[in-house]
Amino acid sequence: MSSTDHKPKPLPFVANFAAGAIAGISEILTFYPLDVVKTRIQLERGQTQGLVGTFKSIVKEEGVGRLYRGLVPPLLLEAPKRAVKFAANDFWGKTFMDAFGEAKMTQNLSILTGCSAGATESFVVVPFELVKIRLQDKNSTFKGPMDVVKTVIAKEGLLGLYAGMESTFWRHVYWNGGYFGTIYQVKGLLPKAQTPERELLNNFISGALGGFAGTVVNTPFDVVKSRIQGTPSLPGVIPKYNWTYPAILTIAREEGLAALYKGFLPKVLRLAPGGGVLLLVVEATLGVFRKALGPPYI
Repeated sequence: MSSTDHKPKPLPFVANFAAGAIAGISEILTFYPLDVVKTRIQLERGQTQGLVGTFKSIVKEEGVGRLYRGLVPPLLLEAPKRAVKFAANDFWGKTFMDAFGEAKMTQNLSILTGCSAGATESFVVVPFELVKIRLQDKNSTFKGPMDVVKTVIAKEGLLGLYAGMESTFWRHVYWNGGYFGTIYQVKGLLPKAQTPERELLNNFISGALGGFAGTVVNTPFDVVKSRIQGTPSLPGVIPKYNWTYPAILTIAREEGLAALYKGFLPKVLRLAPGGGVLLLVVEATLGVFRKALGPPYI
């Protein structure tokens, strides 16, 4: 076999897991205040103050520290969540390539892989997302994450922590399908990297555009998820927002189609560059692992 035919051996699962964890923590520490603003906007009914107005209102009325309220649950979650995302993407990618007899990834397989990884990820994140949403709510009086957990279990039962499971599933399926599908297409359009610096730039560009595409397709599901998880269940009361697609129709009918994209601006300002940061850090970390492990991984 010639040197040009050499294909590095895929890195072990633990390397993909660690790279996803490092990337996730890097992204959330950088962009978390935008997530708080996004949630506030999504929970509002009717006219909102918008990105700048909501940001100013939080700082003025509640203090700068409120922009980081609810940070602990996503920080605790971010490592396993991002790790599961990239590890599952790696697993499903290999599985589908073998199943369809493909020697390399295609765009259709990339979208299928991303959707499957998103579905896998959604089962991990629901309780953490619910705790985060309850803490980020403007009217929240919880003392901290454990106070949310205890209150939800006491009033809604253990399954109350999984409110919004279905909407979270759809949110992650659409996000990952758009994210990884766009990355594959954009990487194919960009000039082939001849230097490590160009490779990092390509990863950032494709990741950022992937983040934008994922945000466009999944924001309505994110709005519904926020509404479901932000409203405590009451005994004998049928929730206004329960299942995803009926909730989408309810919001569109009562507040207009634009309401399905509430929080889009802070969300895309976080997830477009955040998607670039994620992919950049993942690829850079995997590169470090390859060098550290040596052949046959390089």
